[in-house]
Amino acid sequence: MLNDEAERRIAQRVGTTISGKYHLDALLGTGGMGAVYAATHRNGARSAVKLLHHPELSQNLDIRKRFQREAYVGNQIAHSGVVRVLDDDVDADGCAYMVMDLLVGETLEARRERTGGRLPLGEVLSVAVRILDTLAAAHEKGIIHRDIKPENIFLTADGGLKVMDFGIARALDGSGGTRTGTLLGTPAFMPPEQAGARPKEIDARTDVWAVGAVMFVLLTGEDVHIARTVQQQLIVAATRDARPIATRAPVPEPVARVVDKALAFERDHRWQTAAEMRDALPAAALYAGADAGVVVPTATTLADASKQTGTLVMGSSATIAIGAPADGTPKD
Repeated sequence: MLNDEAERRIAQRVGTTISGKYHLDALLGTGGMGAVYAATHRNGARSAVKLLHHPELSQNLDIRKRFQREAYVGNQIAHSGVVRVLDDDVDADGCAYMVMDLLVGETLEARRERTGGRLPLGEVLSVAVRILDTLAAAHEKGIIHRDIKPENIFLTADGGLKVMDFGIARALDGSGGTRTGTLLGTPAFMPPEQAGARPKEIDARTDVWAVGAVMFVLLTGEDVHIARTVQQQLIVAATRDARPIATRAPVPEPVARVVDKALAFERDHRWQTAAEMRDALPAAALYAGADAGVVVPTATTLADASKQTGTLVMGSSATIAIGAPADGTPKD
């Protein structure tokens, strides 16, 4: 949690210009290590700037590497479902920052909460296909996301979908393991190998499990495993089979088969690639009689949601649910 001095420093950056070229128009959101601002480049281009809070964070080698990884990994994928990082540098005060596409819309988690905790089957299938297509492109580059969850999926007002936050992504080495193995991610969306801290077993099937968990949450309104604490969540994820989705919601059997296979405890029993699971979903939708058309928030819907909830529906690859800033929305 940020102290008063940190919050004051973050707020005071609004209206300043970093590196002589990015004017910070408005604060979009804050996290433990950084803040995200809507910005205008001196040439008039709009963007989002993610800035580490303190020079000390920028000087910490591990934090700086993770920050740079987020800046560089996504650009290697070259897929429309990944947020582009346009620039990165260090401001005059020593704080590292990155510049990203400025997105208008809401996260998948915000949409789920706004619609009562669940989403219609057709929309879930459409979202899942596009997440998997993005992950298939990442996996082709040897990049495993490792933190797929509704908060990291952004639905744009123009009908797009972005997979965000590649900050803990890992590139596979020649042995099939990860170069550095630490327990990073979100317990509710961790498969057994990740929750059990077995980094050499993390591969594309780890992300496949997480997509199954996302579909489970969107369709049932519940996590795959029920636990009271983070520690319990890790234990049950590492040791127990996922609950069959049909026991928690009336999901059509063809769709249930796809989700349950993604959530298999043993990696060899899951879909072996994101592309394989992606290609199975349209047929499952057809057999289920589901409308798998693209259903995303429109600009009008998002504007209405903003009025009702007080949420500023503008974000970047570092933002989740963003509270409206006291100093107003970004300038046009």
